[in-house]
Amino acid sequence: MKTVLVVDDEPTARIAMAARLKRLGYRVIEAVDGKSGLDALRRERPDLTILDWMMPDIDGPAFCERVRQDPELLTSQILMMTSHDQPEQIAEGLARGADDFLSKAASKYEIMARVQTGMRAASLIRRLEDVTEEIRRKQQMLERELQSAARYVESLLPVSGTIGPSVQMVCLYRPSLALGGDLFNIVSWSDDLLGLYLLDASGHGVSPALRSASLSTFLRRESLLRHIGSSDPGAILTEANKHFPLTENGHYFTIAFATLDVRCGTLSYATAGHNGALFHRRSGEVCWMAKPNLPLGFDPTTSYLTEELPVAPGDRLYLLSDGLYEVPNSNGDLWGQGRLEETIRRFGTCPLAEVVPGCVSEAIRWQGHEQFPDDVALMGVEVMDTDT
Repeated sequence: MKTVLVVDDEPTARIAMAARLKRLGYRVIEAVDGKSGLDALRRERPDLTILDWMMPDIDGPAFCERVRQDPELLTSQILMMTSHDQPEQIAEGLARGADDFLSKAASKYEIMARVQTGMRAASLIRRLEDVTEEIRRKQQMLERELQSAARYVESLLPVSGTIGPSVQMVCLYRPSLALGGDLFNIVSWSDDLLGLYLLDASGHGVSPALRSASLSTFLRRESLLRHIGSSDPGAILTEANKHFPLTENGHYFTIAFATLDVRCGTLSYATAGHNGALFHRRSGEVCWMAKPNLPLGFDPTTSYLTEELPVAPGDRLYLLSDGLYEVPNSNGDLWGQGRLEETIRRFGTCPLAEVVPGCVSEAIRWQGHEQFPDDVALMGVEVMDTDT
């Protein structure tokens, strides 16, 4: 049953209005002044409040103002009663929070029409509040799922430290609120032969994170030996391209895969639509390693070629996601690969433990806040001098 609160300090007018509303089938609550009316409004949360303008202490307009200033009450529907219907009065009442007006001389038909109009508005507001609450609840559930997925992704990542007799690795992962599909890891072929990769699944949310986890399972040492039988990066990406076609929604992977042979002093690598591979020589020379080619899944007949670079102690490889450099500042300008490269040059031969978080800090400074719009993954690998 719909509830109406009638607030009026005149007993005759209040009782008459309450009787009329009861005959119309409404549950009625009565209040003798503004203070008790506010108490009843907070306690009963009626569908509609019919409020007298002229009352001692808290009059109608002041009552409306208090309601609109209270977050728990501000959506209440208020029908103001007045014996004056001058435009100035109506304008003042509306400006101070009333939803509609009712003349004390109104006929029973007008009263019924005004009350029904207020009830319709109240019903719409209640429905909107219910929908808003459901959206909020689902948003909280989604955020919990994303946080759980982010923790799962982080559990798959390697830990910074020494990953070979003369190889050091420092990594950093910052999931966004939307959670993407960035993932990186190490494949230990032997003490002197290491595989390194960073992949990114298109799209955001739990689905790309799980697809990335699936590809990372394929990229485990035992799986690669079974499917490819070698550590060749081009052969690995060519085979992965066959196993991970485009999804029904057109989602795909980009990836950079490198194999570091410390004994021979070589770095072999291949990329599939991924631009986040940078080689920094101890001499200061910096080069981006990506080649123009398709991401995984676009064409099952695509073959990916392996490139090779000589490696010496002090040289560094950085594998990173585009979420690191595709961050806008307040003007919408991206930080970009150029500024990232300048940052790495500026750090020079500083320890990797300073360079990796330092690059992320520079990206944060550029965008002006901590939260990245996309996942950020950065892996720095350095060949150490065995004599030091």
